[in-house]
Amino acid sequence: MFRPICLFLFLLVLPVAHGLDFTPLETVAVQENGRKKPFLVFADEAILGLTGRTSLERDGRKLGSIEAVVSMWLAPSGWEKVPLVLVNNKKLKEQVGLDRTRKLFSYEEIAANKPLLDLFQEANETRARNSRVRLTGTLKAAADVGMRLAIFEGLVSGRLVTPLPTGAAAWSPLGPDDPALALLRRGFQQGDQQAFNNGVALLRKEQAAENPRFQADPWKIEVETFYQKLHPFRWAWVLYLAAGISLLAFVGRAAPWGYAAGWAFALAGFGLQVLGFVCRIIVSGRAPVTNMYESVLWVAFGTIFFALVFEAIHRCRYFLLGAVPVAVVSLILADTQPVILDRTIQPLVPVLADNFWLTTHVLTITLSYAAFALALGVGHIVLGKVIFGSKPSPALYNYLYRSLQIGVLLLAVGTILGGVWANYSWGRFWDWDPKETWALIALLGYLIVLHGRIAGKWGGFGMAVGAVLAFQSIIMAWYGVNFVLGVGLHSYGFGTGGFPAALGFVIVEVAFVALAVWRNRSKPVPTAPAVA
Repeated sequence: MFRPICLFLFLLVLPVAHGLDFTPLETVAVQENGRKKPFLVFADEAILGLTGRTSLERDGRKLGSIEAVVSMWLAPSGWEKVPLVLVNNKKLKEQVGLDRTRKLFSYEEIAANKPLLDLFQEANETRARNSRVRLTGTLKAAADVGMRLAIFEGLVSGRLVTPLPTGAAAWSPLGPDDPALALLRRGFQQGDQQAFNNGVALLRKEQAAENPRFQADPWKIEVETFYQKLHPFRWAWVLYLAAGISLLAFVGRAAPWGYAAGWAFALAGFGLQVLGFVCRIIVSGRAPVTNMYESVLWVAFGTIFFALVFEAIHRCRYFLLGAVPVAVVSLILADTQPVILDRTIQPLVPVLADNFWLTTHVLTITLSYAAFALALGVGHIVLGKVIFGSKPSPALYNYLYRSLQIGVLLLAVGTILGGVWANYSWGRFWDWDPKETWALIALLGYLIVLHGRIAGKWGGFGMAVGAVLAFQSIIMAWYGVNFVLGVGLHSYGFGTGGFPAALGFVIVEVAFVALAVWRNRSKPVPTAPAVA
């Protein structure tokens, strides 16, 4: 697998074409990992998997993902020397002697690094002995690099580009004598747009001839292409940010205008998120709640949704002001961390195949996180007022209380539904799986916050402190179990990366609460009346 790539480069030594329009190829369907997808999506995911970005440079020129993939496919010569394989684990680079200051390395550099190849072999042998084992540390990092090399080899050999249907689940590459491939290659190498377009047209005819049923759903390919090019969730956070700026910037006589603008921007961002979810549902045929990326999107969505509902009732600004930072940060993370938060649409693992339980349990749990995130935002407003010597109003404490109530209700219902689904799928209602355990810890933590408020053990300030601290249990249940512990039956949600940022968030939150408590003790804030 890791032999020098020159074995594949016997075909051509011609330069990459410049100025060619690749738009006709964008909506041509290919199959990868058991799913049909547009060539544009395939190219974006391939380059993202290789480099951690959706574009790369060669000879000082920036190439988009589709041009880079087409070049590797149709004119592979020289690509083995281009730094495009992501190696971002510093410990791994130290161990195998790679430059720690670099992130991208060429195929030649990787293939010539014997210590790294030995780690590839060790990772493969470990997985061969136990397919369910979870690799960690440098061994996991080495296995990730091995997967990137496999992507590169698949592209330059053409094995990974499979646009020709040969069955429902088996598509194949174009053969070396395929006339469509010849036209595409000639058009690309000679910069002949007409020949390239003719190759695309002939390829579409071959697809239809091989699999007439394929023509029944080309609109899904069009929808996914539209979604891939629109980036609705990126534009959503931009609009949410504009909403927050409008709410803060317009004061005094201009306050009504700022509030109206904040509503307009928030609704526009919310609409874009709805559009993005609709596109993902059409493409995947399921609720988009199956991985960490989608759950982050739902938390942003749910936080804004609850804020808009409460704002429509109370007209107070505080809900939107509390929700906007949560939504913006969540969507920025989803948009800028593709290596950690995988945005690709993949077939479901068997345990998630039931759409009813997938939608009811996972969506309810995720929306509870959104309600708690809204409470977190409002809690920050309360504690911020205390730190700066301002007196929070009783109404603000009431807003916080309502947000916590919604979150507790949803988390309790979601946890019970999860137990029912576990009994249906695994034959037991509860087994102290780490995900189950931390969901229970989070629920009990928030119940303590609410019951302590009702029992008079603490006032509104204590409830705000509890809302911030209790959210750290959500971080553990949501992120920590999947990305830090990495054990349990919920293995389909596991991932790696982001631990320093998550730990930094927890430390900052604890420090913020400590500052608010110190400030409150030095100058106590009057306790708000109990909330019914």
